[in-house]
Amino acid sequence: MSKLTRLPQWQALQAHYDDLSQVQMRDLFAQDDQRFSTFSTQSCGMLLDYSKNRITRQTMELLLSLADAMDIAGQADSMVSGGRINATEDRSVLHTALRKPRGDKLLLDGVNIVDDVHAIADQAAAFTDKIRSGEWRGYTGKPIRSIVNIGIGGSDLGPLMVCEALKPWAQRDLEMHFVSNVDGTHIAETLTRVDAETTLFIIASKTFTTLETLANAHSARNWFLDTGATEKDVARHFVAVSTNAEAVAGFGIDTDNMFRFWDWVGGRYSLWSSIGLAIRLSIGNDNFDAMLSGAHDMDQHFANTEYKNNLPVIMGLLGVWYSNFFNARTCVIAPYDQYLHRFPAYLQQLDMESNGKSVTMEGESVDYATGPVLWGEPGTNGQHAFFQLIHQGTDLIPADFIVPAVSQNPVGAHHKMLLANCIAQTEALMKGKTLEEVQAELTTAGRSPAEVESIAPHKVFSGNRPSNTLVLDELNPKTLGALIALYEHKVFVQGKIWGVNSFDQWGVELGKQLASTVLRELETGDIGEHDNSTSGLLQHCATFNK
Repeated sequence: MSKLTRLPQWQALQAHYDDLSQVQMRDLFAQDDQRFSTFSTQSCGMLLDYSKNRITRQTMELLLSLADAMDIAGQADSMVSGGRINATEDRSVLHTALRKPRGDKLLLDGVNIVDDVHAIADQAAAFTDKIRSGEWRGYTGKPIRSIVNIGIGGSDLGPLMVCEALKPWAQRDLEMHFVSNVDGTHIAETLTRVDAETTLFIIASKTFTTLETLANAHSARNWFLDTGATEKDVARHFVAVSTNAEAVAGFGIDTDNMFRFWDWVGGRYSLWSSIGLAIRLSIGNDNFDAMLSGAHDMDQHFANTEYKNNLPVIMGLLGVWYSNFFNARTCVIAPYDQYLHRFPAYLQQLDMESNGKSVTMEGESVDYATGPVLWGEPGTNGQHAFFQLIHQGTDLIPADFIVPAVSQNPVGAHHKMLLANCIAQTEALMKGKTLEEVQAELTTAGRSPAEVESIAPHKVFSGNRPSNTLVLDELNPKTLGALIALYEHKVFVQGKIWGVNSFDQWGVELGKQLASTVLRELETGDIGEHDNSTSGLLQHCATFNK
């Protein structure tokens, strides 16, 4: 038994689960007309309703006691003050510093990194103004009209998600494109939609050695030169987000247009930094600053709010409750806003790369579940796809519903329909429909007794399926910043309870290492020693790529 599962708070939760596991939420609502007010809280421009969860007041008291036992507040303080909590890489974890207002102070190795953050932000802001105003010109004298962000992982998912989410604030005559996949189709199809004379490429790679990113970057550079541009023109159309000045200069980029960031910024937490240059270019500096402000507000809420009203703590604890006691291995993210259509994909990396670990900080194997599988699509599309599984499947799948109270596009009755669908789905998941209710419904509809007996079992919904509902006052730069930071801190809470390092990602490395070997073998035709499956695949593919 692990240290975590030996805790009295953990064992109390296990005993409580045994008592609560068969309790129906519809009964809990029937017994308590104040349940919504008890299990909901508001902050940072959003309401969290967590009343449709399989919890009682005692459940929350026990979960909050676990948070106390794991010293979540102290762990959070260590993070935001610069403690080297990423122990396997001996690094601080300071994405929260990227959101600190100008004039704040945070010393790391004797340097006030807030000043450094704002110096790079000022560089990015000045560049942004030049591009958006048309002052910056391409090599033929034309202003920039297309931005192509070339990156992968955190250098792609965050910027892409935010640019999509904040399209109402975008400069619409500046088209945004994102290339991440090393599949040549991604860069090739993108290049068919842009004009070399009016396109700016952002190469986002901390080391400027990332295999996929550099392959796409060189293909873009070759395409650019093939259109008639010269080597010296590269500097007018390529900039870098990197720390490797030598490699950046070798590519032909002016290092004055290299935007730095730091080793204490993890890739999946980096959209707030110069990695977010594409976001700045799309929505402008003021809106980017508003997003930072919203995230900082959530940072303050997380740091200064008691656990019982703390949004990230509550959501993190509920995730532990389902993962570890109900054996729920997946979680659905259902944003009821088309602008958030890339939010589930962004959260997949944030959550699964952070907490998809099976070894504790002490190097011991865990004997409990850690990071669940996240998946999802926007509502109402999901209702006509995978919601069948959530409602009537054999797995318990907790769901997060996210919806703005007002729409950026108030077209007819569309938004009321959207709200109705979102809220109704949470009610349906909670209540379900009993066999008796189905039989009565079918009888009233005039079905024969034989038809009722035949059809009724298929229309039963077990209900008791948990969900959280996050209602944003409005989806705007500030509330989006707060929403992203909320999930960052939720992931932190869960990682600290599970005792894993949420800020490394060694699981990404082995495939990269092997890919380098396999690539060399495909290029030379000299296939080395592998298992017979790998050798067979290499030999088969080599016949098509001589």
